[in-house]
Amino acid sequence: MGGRRLPKYDMRVDAYGTVDEMIAWLGLIRCREEISSIKDDLQYLQGQLMCAAAALATDPANPPRRPVIPDDDSIERLEKLIDKLEETIPKLNSFILPGGGDTASYCHIARCVCRRAERAVVQLASTEEVPPVVTRLLNRTSDFLFVLARYVAQVSGSEEVKWIY
Repeated sequence: MGGRRLPKYDMRVDAYGTVDEMIAWLGLIRCREEISSIKDDLQYLQGQLMCAAAALATDPANPPRRPVIPDDDSIERLEKLIDKLEETIPKLNSFILPGGGDTASYCHIARCVCRRAERAVVQLASTEEVPPVVTRLLNRTSDFLFVLARYVAQVSGSEEVKWIY
């Protein structure tokens, strides 16, 4: 966005491309039956992440008159959803291995992609301007995806396997 062409290996392209990959994983998760009660929340999150990708794709040297960035209240809304889901799952007293059925596993994969996106955005922010809400949204989204994986495992009756070391 902004008219400047960038090579495919540019940090900016890597950042918004990784966010786009995570949005696609959320689309897969949103189609699963186990999360039917929060489909609207996931769709909202996908929209906010699309705004984040648009912000990352925007050339800071040539910003649009009306920038596209995530809503200021998107993080608070996500934190409330995390709290709501955490009320329904047991307290965690050890590390767990990713798994817990197909949908929970998709959540864990999306969480890993989200962390990769966050690292790419932090790297980009070390050299170029990035709206702080983008980094905060990615950070909270990865936390949400971990809690969602645990919630889905609980709802589906799948065992969470503790990491024994």
